[in-house]
Formats: sequence, C-alpha cells, structure tokens
Amino acid sequence: MQPTTAPVPGPPAADWAASGVVALSGRPDGPPLVPPGRAATRARELSSTLAAFSERTITVDGAQLLGERAALTGLRRRGTVSAGGRCRLLRTSDGWAAVSCARPDDPLLLGALIGDDLDAADPWPALADWVRTHRGDELLERAELLGVAAGPVRPDEPAHCPSPMTPRPVEGLLVVDFSALWAGPLCAHLLGLAGARVVKVETPGRPDGARRGSPEFYALLHHGHESVVLDPTERTERSALRALVDAADIVIEASRPRALAGFGIDAEAAVARGASWVSITAAGRASNRIGFGDDIAAAAGLVAFEPDSGTTAFVGDAIADPLTGLTAAVLAMSAPADGRGVLWDISMTDVVASTLTADPVPRTAQRGDTWFVESENGPIPVAKPLSRKMIGSAADSGADTARVLGSLRIPVP
Repeated sequence: MQPTTAPVPGPPAADWAASGVVALSGRPDGPPLVPPGRAATRARELSSTLAAFSERTITVDGAQLLGERAALTGLRRRGTVSAGGRCRLLRTSDGWAAVSCARPDDPLLLGALIGDDLDAADPWPALADWVRTHRGDELLERAELLGVAAGPVRPDEPAHCPSPMTPRPVEGLLVVDFSALWAGPLCAHLLGLAGARVVKVETPGRPDGARRGSPEFYALLHHGHESVVLDPTERTERSALRALVDAADIVIEASRPRALAGFGIDAEAAVARGASWVSITAAGRASNRIGFGDDIAAAAGLVAFEPDSGTTAFVGDAIADPLTGLTAAVLAMSAPADGRGVLWDISMTDVVASTLTADPVPRTAQRGDTWFVESENGPIPVAKPLSRKMIGSAADSGADTARVLGSLRIPVP
C-alpha cells in the first residue's frame, strides 16, 4: 500500500470551515452557519482511508468534495430553501420537515399527499399550509406510500453504518454502476481513481438525470468511465444486462431493491458468486422510503440553526450524497478476508446521522469582508466551496455499448 497523501483530519470546526460547507449554510442575508456534528471531519477521514487502501496515489480532500458541485455551479446559501432550489424546510405542527419537489411528477404526487391540486409552477404555498397543520409522522407515512421524498427532521434517531472489512486492491476490477445523480457516481469515480474499470449502465427510458445538470460536474465524476445503454424490456438486451452483472466484481446501485429485481437481476446471487454489491438507498434496503441528498440530510438532523431565532437552514448542497459516496467507496475497497462476496446495505440517512454529536456548535463572526469560525484555537477563515479541475469529457450515453460487451465476450444485441 502507498502512504496516505490526503489531508490529515483536524478539529471539526477547522474541517467545517475549510470544506466550503459553512459558506453554503444559513440565510442568504444572514451569517454563514457552522453545522452540528463532524461530517466534514468524517469526510476527510474517509478520503484518508481511501488513500491508505489504494495501491494508486489518491489525493482527494473528502471535506472539499462536500461543496464541489456548488463550486462548479455557483450555488449559494438560501436558508430554508436548498442551495439547488428543489427542497424546502417547512414547519410542521410538531417541528420541522424537509420536502423535495425535484421530479416532473412530484407536483402531482405532492398534490395527492395533501389531497388537493397543486400549482406545478409554485407548489410551495399550498404545501406549506398543509404541512404546518400536520405532524411529521403523518407526512412521513404519506410520503412513503406515494414515493415522495419528504420527512420530519429528527436529529436523535439511532444510526447504524457498516464498517470496512479487509482492504483489498481494486486495480483492474470491473465495476458496473447502475446509479445516478451524485452518491453512487462519486463512489464509482473514486474506485476509478483507485484503478478499477468502471462501466456506467443506463436504460433508454431512464438515463442518469445528472446529464441534464452541470456538464462540468458530470464530466468530473464520469471521465474515463465507459457508457453502456441496454433496454431490459428487450429479451436479448436483458440477457446482455444479466451477463454484464455476472462479469462484475463490484456492482453499484442506488434504487430500491425491487427495481433491478424486476429486470431479473439478483443481488444475492451476485454476492454468492463472490461479488461486492453496493446498495445505496435513502433508509436501507428494508425501507420503502425514497429521498435525495438535501431532504435526507435534513431529516437525519443535519440542519443548521440560527442562534437567536432557532430557525433551521440547510447545510451545504445535498450533503448526504457526497458523504454517502465517500462511505460507499471505502466499503467497496474492502471485502471479507476469505474472498466471499458481500452486500453493503448503505442507508444515506444513517450515514448522515452517524456524524451528529451533542458537542456545542461554534459561532461565526465577521471581520471586515471575511467570515470566521470561532474556535478554541482562534478564529478560522470560512473558505468558499472549491472544485478540482476537470481532466476530460464524459462518454456520450451508450457510446461504448458494443465495445464493452465485446471485450467481455457478451453477445451484442
């Protein structure tokens, strides 16, 4: 193993300040806020572990990964509105809740949740009125039933995160990545940096939604990966899809288990033959809950509080995604010592909740044009979000299908 070259973890206040997350937390017309817990420190610890596990030199700073998308897209803090604008913190009759409206069908689903038609252009006033008069538990029950990304803010829920096993090299291993958006692709990206061969798999009807977002951010996570598109509703392409999974050393998915099972892909069978299966879900494979990075993080309790009013604010930009991607990559770079396969059941909610502590939250103060985090070691400047430089473009959707299948001796449909 090569020595770690990632930054050495520091005190939580310093890691938060350097991560760019503090600059993204709080009201736009108020001070930046330090979040509770130690998520930035955990992210740095994870990147140090990745560097230690890898036979290649990996120099990513896990704390700075938390704000990387915001740095590329120019996002800013917006208080009770997420940095990306698609999630809001709303008052319930017994606290706060996070509600996402990110997909085209969400206004219709959220209308069903509250029992009223919503204005697709601005569903928030009616939603806020309903949520204000209902308990968080009722919101969560209806959200799970309808497949809506919403839930009450609960910072004291118990959390369980799996621990890494024996480190193993991933150089040359085949990673088949079914995931989309940020958490799963970041996991695949980090495995690629460690030398794995990454094949991204999409279907014609459901390409990765991140392709419609920032091209720079998409390229940053997917450069060097091969792109395969297969239609599981077609018999020959479904067979090719199964054969691709059978060839994989590591499979990454970020959907509820029934999604791939509906295509005849069996996670347990893959594990039985010795593969590592990385399953990323909102709240574990046994849960029907869905969620995105902002609502999951807030519901798990990772929200900032204005010290005087007690009003909540989002922390960073969809912070549950990069935290989970880092966690998943470390787990995927470990395996049972006897060579058996393993199914990593990774709950994004638990990943976030495990970073929370009861420690006092430092305040921020402004001197001139610069904000600082007050700490026992003196004031620490609040850094802006930073991004690594892109090194190339991402493959077009499906550009490598024939070549990848041919290289694995899978009949091309």
